[in-house]
Amino acid sequence: MSPLSQNFLSADKLNQPETFYPLHTYVCTDCWLVQLEEFVSGREIFEGEYLYLSSYSDSWVQHARHYTDLVTERFSLDENKLVVEIASNDGYLLQWFQGKNIPVLGIEPSETCSTVAIEKGIPTEVLYFGTASASFLLGQYGEADLLLGNNVLAHVPDINDFVAGMKILLAKDGVITMEFPHLQRLVEDNQFDTIYHEHFSYLSLISVAQIFLKQGLRLFDVEELSTHGGSLRIYACHSESQMHSVSERYTSLLIRERELGMNSLQFYADFGEQVEACKRKLLSFLIQAAQDGKTVVGYGAAAKGNTLLNYCGIREDLLKYVVDRSEVKIGKFLPGTHIPIYAPERILETQPDYVLILPWNLRNEIIDQWSVIYDWGGKFVVPIPETQILEISEKLIHLELSGKAEH
Repeated sequence: MSPLSQNFLSADKLNQPETFYPLHTYVCTDCWLVQLEEFVSGREIFEGEYLYLSSYSDSWVQHARHYTDLVTERFSLDENKLVVEIASNDGYLLQWFQGKNIPVLGIEPSETCSTVAIEKGIPTEVLYFGTASASFLLGQYGEADLLLGNNVLAHVPDINDFVAGMKILLAKDGVITMEFPHLQRLVEDNQFDTIYHEHFSYLSLISVAQIFLKQGLRLFDVEELSTHGGSLRIYACHSESQMHSVSERYTSLLIRERELGMNSLQFYADFGEQVEACKRKLLSFLIQAAQDGKTVVGYGAAAKGNTLLNYCGIREDLLKYVVDRSEVKIGKFLPGTHIPIYAPERILETQPDYVLILPWNLRNEIIDQWSVIYDWGGKFVVPIPETQILEISEKLIHLELSGKAEH
């Protein structure tokens, strides 16, 4: 049972009831889509005060910039093309296309995020995407030459309606790119904390290819990325388009998934036991640290961290506070656990013994920014795939990040 991972609480809400929902994944043995049961609609989760702002991750913003350069060159994008991003958040990505004088349009259901984007000068429609809104956007803005979405495909409860909407909005020879966490990495690397209510689907290439084909779209290429613990970036076009041939890496990944057994139940059978073992190891570390008089704090008020903390039953007695760079989260409290959120400078003031990195996918970025904790003997800890204390010096961190050291 878990609360909604982005329902951060203000101080006046702490003594009021919170709603917890079952957090169970199901595997379809027909199409091999892994999915949560829908207890709360996507509109309830994402519309209004949604507090995740992409621009607060420097590495993610640079990832977006690199993507912009890549697709601009590959698909010859210019001032005569329209780039549309679904779930455009605060404009973290479209700003780079805009800087190249390429027309852009953001689609974002959250008023919090869209307001920030509009203030940056990025045209944004505050809409929840699907077939109905796609038809409206087509009439207002015309067809999209590049239609993209990062970490949104997994967030929609009606994935068929969502993909059908992309079919409507895409130009005849246009291209779709979508990035999403890869189910293979989730299972093999024990990334159970990425399971939360706003992630309705957990996606393999096998399942996504079937979903797109059903709506008249075909996948022709795929990239494996390191982001979010291991993601896929798929490339798609209209099924009838002759512009893009199927790549070898797309075919190879489909074969690999089948060889791993991702179209069989056995692949998923041992996952629950891995999760329970991870929980026990993290709790053992936190309890021992408390008994030894050591202080542990968290870095990053991330959705994945809220799954982890609520599943493990961790409260303020074991994790004193969490820090986050997002100004809209500072001063609030984590859902379910009620652990307070401070600005990152709180770490300098209290000098904790351990900093638990909750968004472990950003560990290098966080360690590089906060290597000062080694000055007072502090250490970083990551919880996934299992609890690990990072016994490395500031010098080695910088060498590793610059690619000059192997370990």
